[in-house]
Amino acid sequence: MQTAAQKKLENIAEYVLYMYHVEDTIRKFSFNIPLLIEKYVKLQLPDTSFLGQYENWYASIAHELQQTGKESSGHIGEVDEAILELVYLHQTLLTVVNDSKYQELVERSLVYLEEFRKKAAMPGNHDVELLLHAMRMKLQLKMRGKEITQETEEAFDAMRIQLAYLSREFHKMKSGDWVTNQN
Repeated sequence: MQTAAQKKLENIAEYVLYMYHVEDTIRKFSFNIPLLIEKYVKLQLPDTSFLGQYENWYASIAHELQQTGKESSGHIGEVDEAILELVYLHQTLLTVVNDSKYQELVERSLVYLEEFRKKAAMPGNHDVELLLHAMRMKLQLKMRGKEITQETEEAFDAMRIQLAYLSREFHKMKSGDWVTNQN
């Protein structure tokens, strides 16, 4: 809850990835919020005075996922909105602003992104969604202790750098500090 809010303010990509994890956790606990709180949240909270707020937060996310038919996949509206804003910004940087640095980063990651698109069986997903899912995959591999080859690491790095640039521009835009002719 507090972590999500902080991430949303500081790095929109990290926020989306964090929320993917939250949604996955809710699903892993089969939408049983009391069990999730007992077996997962309590173990991570140094101060249980916020426990009720966390329970309400997880319950509201679970409720939205269930109400929108996203029990097995999909995201809450706030996450979908963040992704959509990133997609619009991606398109703006490429076609309206003609941001040469971003265009270079897109070109550098394109071959890796297309390969990931095939391997992940996500043919209709936007490139920004693929970037996010690639970073999610990398996190999952690391958490499972899986070895990542040098070639795969290079692919992840190219995608990570593009996503980091996009996130930085997103926060500049949201704060009003966005100058489209300077990179």
